[in-house]
Amino acid sequence: MELDPLLLSRIQFAFVVSFHAIFPVFTIGLASYLALLHGLFYTTRNPAWDRLAALWTKVFAVVFGMGVVSGIVMSFQFGTNWSNYSQATANFIGPLLSYEVITAFFLEAAFLGVLLFGRGKVPQGVHLFAAIMVALGTFISTFWILAANSWMHTPAGFEVVDGVFHITSWAQAIFNPSFPYRLTHMAVASFITGGFVVAGVSAWYLLINRDLQANRKALSMCLWLLLVLTPTQALVGDFHGLNTLEHQPTKLAAMEGNWETMEGAPLLLFALPDRERQENRFELGIPYAASLILTHELEGEVPGIAEAPREEQPPVWIVFWAFRVMVGLGFLMIGVALTGLFLRRGGKVYQSRKFLQTLRLMSITPFIAVLSGWVVTESGRAPWLVYGIMSHAEGVTPSLTGGMALFTLLGYIAVYGVVFYAGTYYLTRVIRYGMQEQEEEKLVDDFETPKRPWSASHTPLDDNLTPEEG
Repeated sequence: MELDPLLLSRIQFAFVVSFHAIFPVFTIGLASYLALLHGLFYTTRNPAWDRLAALWTKVFAVVFGMGVVSGIVMSFQFGTNWSNYSQATANFIGPLLSYEVITAFFLEAAFLGVLLFGRGKVPQGVHLFAAIMVALGTFISTFWILAANSWMHTPAGFEVVDGVFHITSWAQAIFNPSFPYRLTHMAVASFITGGFVVAGVSAWYLLINRDLQANRKALSMCLWLLLVLTPTQALVGDFHGLNTLEHQPTKLAAMEGNWETMEGAPLLLFALPDRERQENRFELGIPYAASLILTHELEGEVPGIAEAPREEQPPVWIVFWAFRVMVGLGFLMIGVALTGLFLRRGGKVYQSRKFLQTLRLMSITPFIAVLSGWVVTESGRAPWLVYGIMSHAEGVTPSLTGGMALFTLLGYIAVYGVVFYAGTYYLTRVIRYGMQEQEEEKLVDDFETPKRPWSASHTPLDDNLTPEEG
């Protein structure tokens, strides 16, 4: 069997990006949460905020480390698997990645040590400032990475000379048509992810009666955040969809499962897209709803997938179903947030075991939603690397063989499997042993200075310890 280096390279990059993406989407929101906790402790001196900050700083240390380890190899793949793309777009992608390192990574690296190791070692104001700088660094990093990726979807401010992209306007290239929507969408998703994870862990602590004062505060704060942001994300997603309709109509058509351009298009709830037959084998939808949502008119025109040549059509069934997973989970999150508001009366939100167990289960759903959205975005762009200009086939490394691509793919899977197992194991121990009574009574200057980043978690690895089980 002949191995296709293009297909294997796409699978490899998709695997690495998907594995890596779940960590930044959490740390972006968590970093801001840490800054808020440190600010609340600095202004109120309430030890509950300090205990929460201590726990989630440990979690941040582990997740941030996993994100760095999993993400550092992505840039290497531009040279090993996508050298033609790298050479063609170096005038834009190269500087943006450099700006991300200079303005964001250096900022995070400088203050991350103070945040992780400075508790009780530096003044509280300095510790708070470090937390704010780390949070700012995560947003700056997001800005540059999404600017580069958005340009691949809606390229602007350039000209192509002899197969090489030359930037004619940096402002147009960076602030390309899809960038504001995608940046907002990702930022809100990061806060929602952090909110549901913190809410889920706080709910577990309440179920096992551990530090009720602090975890009630944490849960209440997260539920208010989610009550605002989950419907906001639906609104942002709608604007993002309208932008996609304007600039990437084929992707939008695949999301809707609409093969022929038509007026009064239905919103399909279920379908079995068949690319060979250029139609859906089964459909269940709401009449006129797609046109109403996308054009704000019942008889509005919605583009069809068949408008594009077959070789330029994305894998429709992947885009179609990934989009529905993302949207379905989004509505589920809105429902959970509204339920939390309803249960606040009489303090039931802290006492309903069913609701608290639901929050525990919901802590994983934002990650699934983010990955589903990423699949929609990237698969919907296929077969283009730079939309409408450079295809995947044109960007792949010419000398790459299928065997080489398969070998490195298997290597990444093996290494990342070990990283994920080790990191997840350590992270669960951090949470299991967090917020214990003996930790609550420690003063902020009682901690020893760690010797390495993950030591900031202060988590025992002695299996003889027996914390209460939830």
